[in-house]
Amino acid sequence: MSYDISLYRIETREKEESTDDESFFENEENLVAFTEQQFQELKERLISYGYQLSEENDYGLQFSHDDEDKGTALLTKEALFFRASWTEDSIFEVGMTASEFTDSGEYAKYDFQNGEWEIWE
Repeated sequence: MSYDISLYRIETREKEESTDDESFFENEENLVAFTEQQFQELKERLISYGYQLSEENDYGLQFSHDDEDKGTALLTKEALFFRASWTEDSIFEVGMTASEFTDSGEYAKYDFQNGEWEIWE
C-alpha cells in the first residue's frame, strides 16, 4: 500500500475545481501539460533533492531515492507523482517535498487520500 501525492500545473487545479467530474484525473485531456522548461526544471529539482533517475519509459521518468522515506517519483508530461510508503515518516517527507515544489506559484499539490489541493501562499 502506498500514499500518493501529485503535483500539477496551477491551471489543472483551476479546471478540476470548476467541475464535478469525479473521474477528472483519469482523463489525460483534463491535465494541462508542463512546458518543456517546467519539465526540465522539475527533473533538475528532483535530482537536487537526491532523487536518481532509475528508468525512462513511455509513461515518463521514474526516480528513486536512497532514503526510503523520500519515496519514489514519476515525472510525466502532465504531472509529477510522488509515492510514499504507508509510514508516518515517509508520508511526512514526501508531503513536505511536494509542498516545497509549489513555491514558484506554477504548481499545485494534490493529496489523493484527502482529496485536497495545496498551493504555496
